[in-house]
Amino acid sequence: MANLSEIFLKQETLETLLNTVKAKGLKGVSITISQNDTANEWGQNVNSYVSQSKEDREAKKPKFYTGSGKVFWSDNKPAVVAEKKEAGHVSKKEYAETESGLPF
Repeated sequence: MANLSEIFLKQETLETLLNTVKAKGLKGVSITISQNDTANEWGQNVNSYVSQSKEDREAKKPKFYTGSGKVFWSDNKPAVVAEKKEAGHVSKKEYAETESGLPF
């Protein structure tokens, strides 16, 4: 399956992400992209948020949404990509106000 999607990230969201990564001394942040079958009231069907760990998902912690957008082209073929672990990958965190005041 091939899709082309676009996501809009606000400047304030980008600044929050950068400030949090710097404050925690991380090399970056993992972002999850979700694609829905139906569009919302603004014609969007793609969302992005800071990736969550299994423990955070099981605890049903809220997500820190980073942007939204839409698929604007697809070949309509289903596909699953094998998971690949990369060295230096940042552990998954999610949105929750912490004692440090950082969002994830």
